[in-house]
Amino acid sequence: MKIVAYTTQGCFYCDQLKELFKRANLEYESVPVITEEERAEFRKKFPRAGGYPYVLVDDKHVGGLVETAKLLLEKGLVSSNKK
Repeated sequence: MKIVAYTTQGCFYCDQLKELFKRANLEYESVPVITEEERAEFRKKFPRAGGYPYVLVDDKHVGGLVETAKLLLEKGLVSSNKK
């Protein structure tokens, strides 16, 4: 499974996404979007993205934190039970 996550600095949801991947023991490529130029390129490349984080799995658009968590739950890679 190839995972690419577009994230920004200081983003609570981006940090939660990284924790989710850690819990699932999944490797992923993190693409930081920091500068205005990078943000403009991101918006051009993904016009339907609502914000950050934004995740692609096997080159398919998944969405943000919630959509990614749902996908990982469906695949049985994480549990909804808190420890």
